[in-house]
Amino acid sequence: MTTATEISNRIIEAVMAQKLAPGSRLGEQQLAMLFDCSRTIVREALTRLSTRGIVTVSARRGWYVIEPSEDEAREAFEARRVIELGLLHQLKTVDKGAVRQLKAHLQREKAALAGSDVGVRSFLLGDFHVCLAECLGNSLLADTLRDFTARTTLIAMLYQSSHDAAQSCADHVRIVEALEAGDIVHAEALMSEHIGSVQSALRLQASTDPLAGLRDALAPVRKSTAAADTTAQPRQRKPRAASKSSTPKAPDQDAAPADASTYLGALL
Repeated sequence: MTTATEISNRIIEAVMAQKLAPGSRLGEQQLAMLFDCSRTIVREALTRLSTRGIVTVSARRGWYVIEPSEDEAREAFEARRVIELGLLHQLKTVDKGAVRQLKAHLQREKAALAGSDVGVRSFLLGDFHVCLAECLGNSLLADTLRDFTARTTLIAMLYQSSHDAAQSCADHVRIVEALEAGDIVHAEALMSEHIGSVQSALRLQASTDPLAGLRDALAPVRKSTAAADTTAQPRQRKPRAASKSSTPKAPDQDAAPADASTYLGALL
């Protein structure tokens, strides 16, 4: 039977692969059927993810993948910067085994970039940071970074990141090259630059305006040019001659056509 740990790990992987978008509903019954387990186990997995900041629950609506606010997005990147730069800062040397593991991960990243599976590519690019912590011998920070990487993946999806995947891979390559050369200071500087460039690619406002959404919604509606044009002269019609003839009248060629406007509903 599937365990709660396996379910939570699968959900984290799906988030990092951008297969679960922010706000996705996670129904207990559906997950129980999918993983062939009880709802109790599913609820345990979702509760764990809730404490890790990946999902949230509403008494009436159920479980959902989080939708980070702009403030939460900034905090997540600040936390990653503190953790990852601190991890590198305390290093003295990097053993050859760790470098080999990191290079193997980079090869998988490059293969994913050459392929067409966006999910694998997204997962590997995020998992590089988890792999780095593992290779440097800090499993506790690796677990923490896994959660923060999942959160920043959701943030990138929610705020339409324009950061290039190839650029991320190139940044990772330079970081590993600096570590292999024993230049820890340079590796730390490269990591700071990398995290900063990923954050700057997000469409975040410089300052949070709590009334921004309401202000935009209640802004005056701009009328179309045609509707607002009141200077146009009305069409002159010829007087209709009275007639008792039963012959049907031919269609008026000057009559305005029927309104053919189409309204498209939002697809969710």
